[in-house]
Amino acid sequence: MESNLNKVLSMNRQQLSGQLYKYTNVVKGWQYRWFSVDAQGGLLSYYLCEPTGEDTAAHIVGSAPRGQVHLAGAVICPSDEDSKTFTVNCASGDMLKLRAVDARARQEWVDGLRAVVESHSNATGTALPPREQLAAHDAFGAARQQLQHTELSNAALARAIENLNGSLASTDPDLLVLKALSAATTHSLLQCLGLLQRHQELVPDPRLEQSF
Repeated sequence: MESNLNKVLSMNRQQLSGQLYKYTNVVKGWQYRWFSVDAQGGLLSYYLCEPTGEDTAAHIVGSAPRGQVHLAGAVICPSDEDSKTFTVNCASGDMLKLRAVDARARQEWVDGLRAVVESHSNATGTALPPREQLAAHDAFGAARQQLQHTELSNAALARAIENLNGSLASTDPDLLVLKALSAATTHSLLQCLGLLQRHQELVPDPRLEQSF
């Protein structure tokens, strides 16, 4: 019987490479990147590119990837926020939040990436995460989305303080403390979530550490 990976490799190569939006950070937001999957090596790479109207005609800037993640042990999760967004939750604790051009393209990416994940998880002797593990990944994804909203709120608070006019000045000691406390709390929450996700990924199967 043909494996899922062979099926993916025999399909249209566009399913394993193309332009996607990648959520970068609160300041830059969504940015176009060119993504390419090395199905045999189990790697997902992305490059800076100049966006075009055609998914296959992007001009890649430079030859070195901007980033690269291993797919063995990863969990690919469609987002509930819309029909285009999905996340790649890596066993290392890294997470990529991506957005396709439409629902069909998202499904093609999700199916293709899951096939590569399955192949390399089996090849390295690491089974796919059980239902409880998938539920944990979903919970982490939801928590990250909430923290992204928190980052946006923190940035809005900082801008509001900096643009104050009238009786209160942006250099008011209490406002400076509030601004610093908000930023520090948001940063600490992001760090805590990252540590929890690494613990969740690595503790159930220590062999995952040998894959990276």
